[in-house]
Amino acid sequence: VPFSLLFCLSFLSVQNVSLHQFEEQPVERLFPELQELPSNVLWLDVLSVGGGRRLSAFGCQSGCVGVALVDQSRPEVLRSWRIQQDGPISTVILFPSWTGLELEKERDGERLGDGDSESYSLLVTSTIEMAVVYRDVLTRGLSAPAVLPDSEQCDAVLCALVTDLDFDRQREVVLGTYGQELLCYKYMLPEGGRDLGPGGQFQLLWRRSFQSPLLSINYLDLTGDGLKELVILTLKGLHILQHSLTRTADLVLKRLASRALQSQSQTDIREQPITVQESEGGGDNPCVEQEGATP
Repeated sequence: VPFSLLFCLSFLSVQNVSLHQFEEQPVERLFPELQELPSNVLWLDVLSVGGGRRLSAFGCQSGCVGVALVDQSRPEVLRSWRIQQDGPISTVILFPSWTGLELEKERDGERLGDGDSESYSLLVTSTIEMAVVYRDVLTRGLSAPAVLPDSEQCDAVLCALVTDLDFDRQREVVLGTYGQELLCYKYMLPEGGRDLGPGGQFQLLWRRSFQSPLLSINYLDLTGDGLKELVILTLKGLHILQHSLTRTADLVLKRLASRALQSQSQTDIREQPITVQESEGGGDNPCVEQEGATP
């Protein structure tokens, strides 16, 4: 039985809603990627990738890590990858990797289409090894690891989270350990590089110590003010870390000013006059010139 009840319910279907009865379904009927497992699954993550497909990742007590691309309409495994690590796997998290196209569209305020997010990465944490991110698993499988340095120095990693904590549109990796440490990593790029492109590496941004082991991490809006809080559950209680309101307000004002300046610049370009001149030969093909800079 997996270590989370959520995963058990994935294999059950409702037989009688009024009586709350369930019946167990064969694993190959719903999750063909979970057949012939080497040991019990400790963590499972599933992500919809569009086109009626899903990306599934699992980590086993034996150290086996598996990723599979599944056609949900049949269902059928289209591609799969596996790798063996030395110790039990505590967490696997699938998340979209920003590409250059997506980053430019997001910065310009454009809506991303269904076909724009085709790059996904996988975070894997272990009880005895360094945490690692496998980049672009749909293209590279599990052959492009990027390690999180010193993540094994604080005892076993018990929980993890991938989210944007500093509002720079790039995700950070947050780890909670049995050694009572909260670690935050960021993928640092070379000059002119892109999000999880080649040449970069993960670096430890900051760390924070607690009085007991960290069991779970979440990032959600508890106060209802539109600003999320980092919630950490430890063996002895619940801790809530909030953003600095002053720094957040300054960041909002800067981005609003930048967006207003960009909008005004585009408006000025559209309102510039256009002069039409006839060619010397008096032909029908006009030469159109737009004064000012070309948008």
